[in-house]
Amino acid sequence: MKVGLFDHVERADRSFATLLDERLIFAAAADEAGIYCLHVAEHHCTPLNMVPVPGVYLAAVARATKRMRLGPLVYLLPLYSPLRLIEEICMLDQLSHGRYEVGVGRGVSPFELNYHQVDHDKSRDIFIDAFDCIRAGLTADPFSYSGPYYKYADVPMPLRPAQHPHPAFWYGSSNAVGSTFAGERGMHFLSLGPTAFAKGNIDAFRAALARRGGAAQPKAEFRGGAAIGVLRNIVVADTDAEARRIAAPAMAHHLACLNWLRDLHGANDATARINVPRPATLEDGIKEGSVIAGSPDTVVEAIERQTAALGINYLLAYLFFGNMTLPQALRSLQLFSSEVMPRIAHL
Repeated sequence: MKVGLFDHVERADRSFATLLDERLIFAAAADEAGIYCLHVAEHHCTPLNMVPVPGVYLAAVARATKRMRLGPLVYLLPLYSPLRLIEEICMLDQLSHGRYEVGVGRGVSPFELNYHQVDHDKSRDIFIDAFDCIRAGLTADPFSYSGPYYKYADVPMPLRPAQHPHPAFWYGSSNAVGSTFAGERGMHFLSLGPTAFAKGNIDAFRAALARRGGAAQPKAEFRGGAAIGVLRNIVVADTDAEARRIAAPAMAHHLACLNWLRDLHGANDATARINVPRPATLEDGIKEGSVIAGSPDTVVEAIERQTAALGINYLLAYLFFGNMTLPQALRSLQLFSSEVMPRIAHL
């Protein structure tokens, strides 16, 4: 079992500059703790995500860390010029000395896409064309491509990624269609939500990956060559009571940010997030499995149960979320890395 970190970088009760400084301190601590990879989200026009240009943020993370891998989860491809993004990926892979991991997706929020003048109903087709275009551009010089949305002819490509042929692609999905697509393309994969919900997506991915014959770019550190993981909000403290005391306001803040655009537009859950279930409270999250909060023993037991149910080889831990303070997050990371990670490494 490998462990990664996820982050939205939500707006909190301190200045944005302070928030960024804290995240870089946390990233450096995670690097020292042996975390495999830091994945950061991309969202727009919402307090859920204060780094809507993930490449800029990840350039700073690349220089604050030495071993930990890093990347977006995910780049919202319909919002980019493929050529410009190819160049960005090359730069970031070089800045990180070959530690970049490229998560891609179309974006589940119609509000965010509409703000950028992208029709949500067309976004999957745009995404697929952009993905095929980017893959082509990362491996050709000069670069030519012709698709329904993007066309390039004989574009010189002096920039090259550090990894050959290019950084691995990742996909995060909350539905069977996206999960199947990721498996068919041989990507590395992550899901989220309640345990039973995540299992459906993971099973769809695994079936499609098996039909394909394996990962497009296998990673030896993951059993079977493909990372198959799940995202969990995690708080570790000396006691269950202390962990829940910290987690309750942090989770309330996180859920308010998660629901912010939906509430702003007066939309129901299905419209706003394409039926992605989310808990109403901390206790709901713990019960459904999307949140783990407790002592190291409690956290290990929960991870063991979910690993057995889901068959994952990658745990994506969201350790610094909501309005948590830096000391709270660092203490949770310290306990997680010293008392949890060694006990789940064999899973």
